[in-house]
Amino acid sequence: MTAGTLLGLPMLRRILCLLILAAFFVPHSANAWWSDDWSYRKKITLNAGAQGSGATEDLARAPILVRLHDGNFKFTDAKDDGSDLRFVAADDKTPLKFHIDTYDGLLGIALIWVDVPTIKGGATTDIWLYYGNANANATSPGAADPKGTYDNDTTLIYHFGEANAPARDSTAYNNASQAPVKSVDTAVIGRGAHFDGTAPLALPASPSLAVAPGSGFTWSAWVKPDAGQTQSVLFAKRDGANALLIGIDQGVPYASIVSGANTARATATAPIAPATWHHIAVVASDRLTLYVDGKQAGTLAASLPALTGAGMVGGDAAAPAATAAPARANAGGGFAGDLDELEIAKTARSASFISAAYASQAENGPMVAYGQDEENAGWSGGYFGVILRSVTIDGWVVIGILMVMMAISIVVMISKARYIGRVARANSRFLEVFTRAGGDPMRLEAELAASKVRGIDASVLYRICDAGQDELKRRFGTQSSAPRVLTSQAIASIRANLDRVSAYEGQKLNSMMVLLTIAISGGPFLGLLGTVVGVMITFAAIAATGDVNINAIAPGIAAALVATVAGLAVAIPALFGYNYLITRIKDVTTELHAFVDEFVTRLAEVYSPEPEAPRLAAE
Repeated sequence: MTAGTLLGLPMLRRILCLLILAAFFVPHSANAWWSDDWSYRKKITLNAGAQGSGATEDLARAPILVRLHDGNFKFTDAKDDGSDLRFVAADDKTPLKFHIDTYDGLLGIALIWVDVPTIKGGATTDIWLYYGNANANATSPGAADPKGTYDNDTTLIYHFGEANAPARDSTAYNNASQAPVKSVDTAVIGRGAHFDGTAPLALPASPSLAVAPGSGFTWSAWVKPDAGQTQSVLFAKRDGANALLIGIDQGVPYASIVSGANTARATATAPIAPATWHHIAVVASDRLTLYVDGKQAGTLAASLPALTGAGMVGGDAAAPAATAAPARANAGGGFAGDLDELEIAKTARSASFISAAYASQAENGPMVAYGQDEENAGWSGGYFGVILRSVTIDGWVVIGILMVMMAISIVVMISKARYIGRVARANSRFLEVFTRAGGDPMRLEAELAASKVRGIDASVLYRICDAGQDELKRRFGTQSSAPRVLTSQAIASIRANLDRVSAYEGQKLNSMMVLLTIAISGGPFLGLLGTVVGVMITFAAIAATGDVNINAIAPGIAAALVATVAGLAVAIPALFGYNYLITRIKDVTTELHAFVDEFVTRLAEVYSPEPEAPRLAAE
């Protein structure tokens, strides 16, 4: 006997539909989250519009600074070293390159550089920050990648995050060979470097820093000058009689191109305030452009000459030596002040790129906005995700069997409740017609035809009455003139036939209820079996590894208990549904037996032979 014979094809179709619907409606975190292994995420919006960076064109591969603090990030839900941080594009599928400049979970401060592939000019671009994965580390997929954060045109990045040590180039091309005078703990982006005007930082000549005649070049840095800057040099690169000088003169930023005996200078339109941080950038192509705080401040109609020599940061090796007088500490080219985030690229960056750099790197910059923290609400999120990932194969087998049992129970309860409801409503309509017919089965047919009652076929009482009518027609035939008399033996025979039909109807009402009893009694036992096996496997694994601690035991025990929870989840709804349905079935069965008694009594009353005593008196 096949399963289709036992359950019926309609039943199997209902179960299949229910399982398909469950597959769609059960939460799938992978569709909403980059990875279910991460419990939390935060949306970060990059605004390139007028209220943000003001970029007018699309940017490709722009390194954006993400500033995290206790006010916009839950450090307690991330790892202490930030090794579980991951950045994902707006499609929630593409991991982004990034690296951590500063991360201090105790103080609640983090500075992270993220390589955003595309930023729409004049619009907003979203990225996602994921965190909260105890198993993630610095070697896991999608982890920090300093060199990969920048494009191939970026040739030098000094964050100056090293404490009184030579700066390391994040592009790995040009590490510094000496340390600045001292480190500054509170620069604009984490730690910075301090220059006293007498000790510049040398950048040895290298192919990556060489500039071809007329080629593209970009230099930028955050500077905080001391007061009294006269002809101070922030950056100098010389090659014989050729040079590029970037500095501050009387508080005014400038950029000079020296080509042989000719010198041309672009100067800003206004001085910058001392003892405050400012972003200065110089972009060279067929002309030189000076930017201050993300805005164009001066231009020069000249291109760079060949510059293949060494460079200097915070001074100029070719300038006269500074005197020891404090008032002349920066004379002859020495820069006195703080400097942070030095960047050099062998391409001419666009005005939108410079404005985005300033708007994203400045403290409280207008470009970067942080959304609310979101917790993974799927089946694999949070603590429940840890439990599910710890369930063993045998546990999933048991849970799978229980889910099939649950699906069958739900289908049985729904289909049975609908069937009993139809029967009860049809019985009520039939009894109204039966009462109008005076309880005479032979008159009932005409009354039903006249009433045109719909859905009467669903009534079990109608089917009992129909069986009784068939018995009467078999005995009386179609002749209405013949006397209609039933002997006691005939009435007993009709009653036996009606009892048989009522028994079949009772079986139909109780069909498939055994599946609910199996779910009620078998579900918890199957769940217990899965739990016991899971606990055995957990302790066997502990014995094999020798790692006895609560962190090793807890996930396995919790996962093993999932099977028991699944068993109870099957049994409890089935128990409630069974009790409700069996009560409804008893009501219909009671009504059925009462109708059989009434029907037979009406037959005996209407079709019994006349008593002998009145007949003799008449004779």
